Amino acid sequence: MGATDQREVWAAIPGRLRARGLRWTPQRRALIGVLAESRGHLTSAEVVARCIAADPATTPSTVYRTLDVLEELGVIEHAHGSDGREEIHVLPDAEHGHLRCRSCGRTWELPASELDTLTKQLRRERGFEVDLSHVTIVGRCGECTLA
Repeated sequence: MGATDQREVWAAIPGRLRARGLRWTPQRRALIGVLAESRGHLTSAEVVARCIAADPATTPSTVYRTLDVLEELGVIEHAHGSDGREEIHVLPDAEHGHLRCRSCGRTWELPASELDTLTKQLRRERGFEVDLSHVTIVGRCGECTLA
């Protein structure tokens, strides 16, 4: 997604929230500002801390409720890391899972194409639809294996 497309997504958020009966408050403005400046993955706690830094009147409950709505709108996607903590992916371009090294803690995105055989097999043999945003495969990366 290009920079112009991203600006358009964020510019449309106030109207999309109002359409859902939500007010466009300074707290929500702070949240959208934080998300618009972010790339990749953030923990929910990081989002809350950045929002409070931007607007000290921000309450965590407003942030969490608004994040839920933003996920419904497809602007963010939440996932759970291998340690169970929730992560927010801002403006996800494509569905993906994650690889996480248990030794060094590094994480990589795992494109859906690399999991295609597995997800098709689970659908065919078990009737199970995989939500890749919740798939994290834990192991050891090449660097840690060689160390």
